[in-house]
Amino acid sequence: MQPDIDTTRISPLFPRLLSLPIAVVPDIVHSTAIVTVLNRIFAGALRDGELDFLQGRIMRVHVSDMRLTIRISLKRGRLVAVHDRRQTAALAITGALHAFLLLAARREDTDTLFFQRRLLMEGDTELGLEVKNFLDGQDMESLWLHRQVSGIAQKALPLYERTFS
Repeated sequence: MQPDIDTTRISPLFPRLLSLPIAVVPDIVHSTAIVTVLNRIFAGALRDGELDFLQGRIMRVHVSDMRLTIRISLKRGRLVAVHDRRQTAALAITGALHAFLLLAARREDTDTLFFQRRLLMEGDTELGLEVKNFLDGQDMESLWLHRQVSGIAQKALPLYERTFS
């Protein structure tokens, strides 16, 4: 069952036809690519044990309009892609690509996106708060890789909004 996302607030949506190639690629490929990047971004935090709350727990992030799902966990101090779909995610976060781009570009904060139901959280709310507090506590501006991702998101948002609105 799909979560009830308030589509009146989601604009624009990624075209369904363009999401087909993404949907064909197995989720584990997407998850592996994302955790590779996240392990680099959060290397210091991982080393300091700041993500230990994810140990043995699965977090699923679903970009609904792209039909993209990533499943990650923490194992031996590193973020890992979760292969087995039968393992239940303790936390699921769902939203459209636009909401995640707004978040990455720092044009909206997590509280606003959740309050407006542009991002939905299901499952272990305590884990959700730990993830949110961890992200809020990071000095993302000092992380080179995050600056690059944020810069791309900042540039992509106007083009994305013009193209898919």
